[in-house]
Amino acid sequence: MATAAQGATHTGERAIEVSSTRDRQMLRAFLEHDRLRAAYAICDLDEKEFGRTRWGVAVEEGQTIAVVLEYTGLTPQPLFVMGDPVGVAAIARDVVRPRLVYLAAEESHLPELEKVYRIETGPPMIRMWVDRASFRPVTGLALRLLPAEIGDLNRLYGLGFTSWLPAEAITSGVYYGVRSGGKLVAAAGTHVVSHSARLAAVGNVMTHPDHRRRGYAQLTTGAVTQELLRTCDQVVLNVRSDNPPAIAAYRALGYREHCTFEERLARRRGAAWDSIVSQLRSLLSPHRETH
Repeated sequence: MATAAQGATHTGERAIEVSSTRDRQMLRAFLEHDRLRAAYAICDLDEKEFGRTRWGVAVEEGQTIAVVLEYTGLTPQPLFVMGDPVGVAAIARDVVRPRLVYLAAEESHLPELEKVYRIETGPPMIRMWVDRASFRPVTGLALRLLPAEIGDLNRLYGLGFTSWLPAEAITSGVYYGVRSGGKLVAAAGTHVVSHSARLAAVGNVMTHPDHRRRGYAQLTTGAVTQELLRTCDQVVLNVRSDNPPAIAAYRALGYREHCTFEERLARRRGAAWDSIVSQLRSLLSPHRETH
């Protein structure tokens, strides 16, 4: 259930109440208004992920108008927003308040959120999706990865230590890879899977630089997708809008574009910091005489 209101914002004639909430039924009902855009957040309502999340909700005239999700434990902390921009900004200001975030928002949210966060620039992202009807598998040999191969997987990702991606990620998710000369040279896996929502997100797609342009990303992504579609109704993934080869590869698998969104690094504004920035700008700006 939602907690007692923690704050309210008044914009013009609008009175929006904001609060924290753990009401999964209410959150699921709101997020299902755009199931594909909210896929990650819907999956995070599952018991295994829910404990890592914080949620805020905005209500106007008795109706939920916005939701904000903070996924804790990571730095920067993922922050997903959905709904009315003013409601979203009110939640971010008064309820869900991480300092450094990796923001996932629609372009229309940015003007209001920039009152709360300093948001870096970046290319838009594309949310793509596929179901059993549209999926087109590709031929080739990609092998399901085992938890014992976590070291090889993390070395491929350029990290070289197993604590970043634990073996449990392979156990609870789906990862496929391609080996050349015994070395893991390409892999794809899952960010999150919800068996209750019958929904999953593909991610962590990587090919070693020496083995690119051989179709391995498409092959491993296709293998992961095919496995997920045995139990999921839809599978989604994100791709940068300035990466035409990747977009083409996913389209060849039957993925379709659902929406674009902004995925940006953002730092919370603070009175002290903004005061310093304001003074620096004043000192650096050209001197103007008054007459």
